Amino acid sequence: MSKLASDSHSSTAAVQATNDDASASKLSCVNKGYMKDSYIHFFVRRPVKRSPIINRGYYARWAALRKLLLQFLKSERHGEDRNIKKQILSLGAGFDTTYFQLQEEGIAPHLYVELDFKEVTSKKAALIDSSQLKDKVGQAASISRECVLIYLDPDSSRAIVEWASRTFSTAVFFLYEQIHPDDAFGEQMIRNLESRGCPLLSIHATPTLQAKERLFLDQGWQKAVAWDMLQIYNNSIDTREKRRVERLELFDEFEEWHMMQEHYCVAYAINDAMGLFQYIGFSNDQHVLVPSPQLPQESEAC
Repeated sequence: MSKLASDSHSSTAAVQATNDDASASKLSCVNKGYMKDSYIHFFVRRPVKRSPIINRGYYARWAALRKLLLQFLKSERHGEDRNIKKQILSLGAGFDTTYFQLQEEGIAPHLYVELDFKEVTSKKAALIDSSQLKDKVGQAASISRECVLIYLDPDSSRAIVEWASRTFSTAVFFLYEQIHPDDAFGEQMIRNLESRGCPLLSIHATPTLQAKERLFLDQGWQKAVAWDMLQIYNNSIDTREKRRVERLELFDEFEEWHMMQEHYCVAYAINDAMGLFQYIGFSNDQHVLVPSPQLPQESEAC
């Protein structure tokens, strides 16, 4: 095996490992009462307790993306047929449980497709097949390659964004990624990821909020907006919900919290040929809608 092939394989395996970390972090949040997810424990072999700053950061990410997802699913044209068939394509889905949550809430889309590494999708399918989740999925599963943009080279990222814009005249594309790689915190963030074999190949091509927006606009999307996670947490999560979350754990890492959240962002792009999406986005008067979780006991989930 050549060195190039060996390095590529190591990076692929390392990126796949981030899926396990994300699932364990989500379960930690659920066990602490940040959010409700009745399905994530099926995908975590060894539950762990994350630090308060990790729990809060993962919650903020979940709440921001849930806001956009619910806005998409509930969008409609005024005075017209509300039964518009919608579909979700999740790139780099890993062990995400969103489909099961939406199905439980009665708002699952007409079609839900997940793409990831073959090894990840195969393992996920096996876990579903061996659990009670088997009855909650359809008869077909699709396996494809992972497409998380920040891990791809810039040309590949642009190609995916351009393909999506060209293919879907009515669509919303949203992502959660790192920004500001060139200051002290960003440089350390990059070193940490590279040491794990997970270089962010596209981050220097889109290092700022404005660059994230340009990525979409330059590839043909009608509208693009990017907010950093500190702005989203401060301005787009309901005040009562923030009070609830901030009472869950003792928290004194405010300086690190601010820096961390300023180095992550959510960006979204819109094509709206059907006039559905005028109310999608972040603003001070559109708060995240979060179902009240049933607070768990302190014991670990099995």
